[in-house]
Amino acid sequence: MKWRVFALLLCLCGSRASKAQEQSTLLPDAPRPQPAIIVGTAIDVNNDPVPGATVVLQGPTLSPPRTIMSSENGSFQFTDIEPGTYQVTISAEGFSNWGSPVIILKPGQYAILTGSKLHIAEALTTITVASPAASQKEIATEQLKVEEQQRIFGFIPNFLVQYDANAAPLTAKMKFHLAAKVAFDPVTLAGVAVFAAANQAGDTPNYRQGMIGYAERYGAAYADGFSDIMIGGAILPSLLHQDPRYFYQGTGTNKSRTLHALSSPFVCKGDNGRWQPNYSTMGGDLAAAALSNAYYPPSNRGVGLFLSNFFIDTGQRAAANLAQEFILRRLTKAKNQN
Repeated sequence: MKWRVFALLLCLCGSRASKAQEQSTLLPDAPRPQPAIIVGTAIDVNNDPVPGATVVLQGPTLSPPRTIMSSENGSFQFTDIEPGTYQVTISAEGFSNWGSPVIILKPGQYAILTGSKLHIAEALTTITVASPAASQKEIATEQLKVEEQQRIFGFIPNFLVQYDANAAPLTAKMKFHLAAKVAFDPVTLAGVAVFAAANQAGDTPNYRQGMIGYAERYGAAYADGFSDIMIGGAILPSLLHQDPRYFYQGTGTNKSRTLHALSSPFVCKGDNGRWQPNYSTMGGDLAAAALSNAYYPPSNRGVGLFLSNFFIDTGQRAAANLAQEFILRRLTKAKNQN
């Protein structure tokens, strides 16, 4: 089976102040806690900056709320914030207002507010880190947690899709982790069982009938998908420094979105953030197609099997990503999504 699952970015990662720290602020002679910082960028649905947006920080310790304007590149920053619970709202002429999830700040915390897109009603992600120098790895770790919760209709895995065009690159360990999560998900295993049953009914490949034949067809179908996802989604992306995920476009004309989806098997984003030939996916499809000659019945083996499996894999991937652009995004839910 050439199963593919796809990869929303909807999660709030916050840090809670420890009880000891909260109590220390009540002591008469305790020093003032180290202030926290919140930074972010106001952007529109095309990821273009929104300069001059009104950004308001509200919280129980702020009276009145603090208000600033976003810079020419859309960035904003609140400094000298006392630890506590806050919320950020952004408004600009011609856009719908945007409100962040609740942000809980520790003393000295540097909170990066991401996903503040105006004019779209989506739950977005706040990523907080404990030091001013937030590393790409820390950000990618938090974004990966969101991807692992993405499921179509709430149960079909959709892990290999990234809805943030500027998402941090995955480490090699993260790529293997994500590929394994796809390969061993219970819904994936159940899907292979259904596909093997359909092959049994169609008497293809040329295995015997009965339970032994069904087991052989199940093994072949699972081996097809497993070799494809591990080689094209983990091994080659790690060696070639390419991102195995599909990056959802979501904006622009229908033509540009269609071309983006259909070209995804041949073009991918590198770990350096640049678009490049998708050697990982094409290599994974070719390797998986070649390996199928090792376990398919002798009567099915040959160049025909290799070519048909390769083109089927590539075609199904393009079709699946096309569905991502226009259908599946709206059907994908995350565990913490309202």
